[in-house]
Amino acid sequence: MDYYGSDAEADDCKKPLLQRADNDEVEKAPACCSSRYGLALMACYGFFVAYALRVNLSVAMVDMINTNMTGNVSSSLCPSQGPPRPKHNHSASVYDWDSKTQGWILGSFFYGYILTQIPGGYLARIYGAKWLLGIGILGTVIFTLVTPLAADMGAGYLIAVRVLEGIGEGVTFPAMHSMWASWAPPLERSRLLTISYAGAQLGTVVALPLSGSICYYLDWTYVFYVFGAIGLLWFVLWSFLVSSTPDTHRTISDQERLYITSSLKKELSPSSESVPWGSILSSLPLWAIVVAHFSYNWTFYTLLTLLPTYMSNILGFSIKQNGMLSALPYLGCWLLSLLGGQLADRLRETCLFSTVVVRKAFTLIGMIGPSVFLVAAGHTGCDYILAVAFLTISSALGGFSASGFNINHLDIAPSYAGILLGITNTFATIPGMVGPVIARALTPHNTLEEWQTVFYISAGINVFGAIFFTIFGKGVVQPWAVHKMHSHDN
Repeated sequence: MDYYGSDAEADDCKKPLLQRADNDEVEKAPACCSSRYGLALMACYGFFVAYALRVNLSVAMVDMINTNMTGNVSSSLCPSQGPPRPKHNHSASVYDWDSKTQGWILGSFFYGYILTQIPGGYLARIYGAKWLLGIGILGTVIFTLVTPLAADMGAGYLIAVRVLEGIGEGVTFPAMHSMWASWAPPLERSRLLTISYAGAQLGTVVALPLSGSICYYLDWTYVFYVFGAIGLLWFVLWSFLVSSTPDTHRTISDQERLYITSSLKKELSPSSESVPWGSILSSLPLWAIVVAHFSYNWTFYTLLTLLPTYMSNILGFSIKQNGMLSALPYLGCWLLSLLGGQLADRLRETCLFSTVVVRKAFTLIGMIGPSVFLVAAGHTGCDYILAVAFLTISSALGGFSASGFNINHLDIAPSYAGILLGITNTFATIPGMVGPVIARALTPHNTLEEWQTVFYISAGINVFGAIFFTIFGKGVVQPWAVHKMHSHDN
């Protein structure tokens, strides 16, 4: 049974936005120049760095492979769409890695990433999220800088470095969710979280074309040096400008601190309370998020790691064009995730729709829509304009899911949001581990029919996840997720 039923949720629309214990209304703090929106922007920059470091290898890999090696395809299925590359850009090392080895290298990041999801959420709840997230990304930055050295030492060393990068980044989403549990007023969650996590899409949008240009004009090693430097700058800013909670922030106004803490006082339980692991693991609304998150990430990670390969081997784009065009789908996703966050909160604030209806509607649009256009993209043949258009629309529509299942953890259990995200992201990391390996195994000859199979599998998994979440998802705080003194259920 839900802690707050649908009737209670509707009744809340008729009450003042926030109330003190003595029933005096608490004034909403302005968003402009506020600490909570400052945190959202710094988090956006942080996830920009995290995803730039994650995806730059996808573009660099195209340039790292010896295309004259037996077993590698040296020409694309479709006619070449780009000019020949200047010869001076071939100064960096190239490697004789076959298709299977490439799949393992691209997927190795997620073997480390999966290890620190649940520990990340737990540690952030107990010790605070600021330094956990900061040091996690810093570690990824350091290992990114040594990537060229690892590649020269051999595929095994490169895989090991990517695993270590994944371990560092594995704490980022659980820590950020835990942080927002203390910072995000309920009716601003969609806005604040979509601004934060839009950095992931923005990092992809910038990293893909910039990596392609760096490879084109310099060589692939500089991809890792440039983004490593950008990451170091973020860590310095994060260290001085961010605090784990409003109470420990040095420059937050009293009005904003009161606004945030008052809005959350009935939803949060003390961090000293024991975690109700049994209730968490037996919660069907949580498993609805798990299934949706797993399904969405199957498509997302498959394209994230292999779209540059598809652009090169099937559509015939040069390394420079490849990065630019591979970024278009994520540009659309970034824009629609931001717009979706504004729309989702607006629908909830005006009480036209309950939280659960908004979450399910945005999940359906953000998962079934991409499935349709992904399948369509596989049937465009060598019509590269239509192929890029369909892939862009597919990923763009996926941006709506940012206001769907992706932040539903904060709706059903804000006190344990970091832990819940750690659990769901653990399962959602599995597609990143096996998706690229399976996709590369299904495309040994890089034929259009082989890639169509990859797209059909991704679309089918996406549709299943959307339907499962629609049936079993919830939008209200669950009874096990609140302090005992507030709970109506035992």
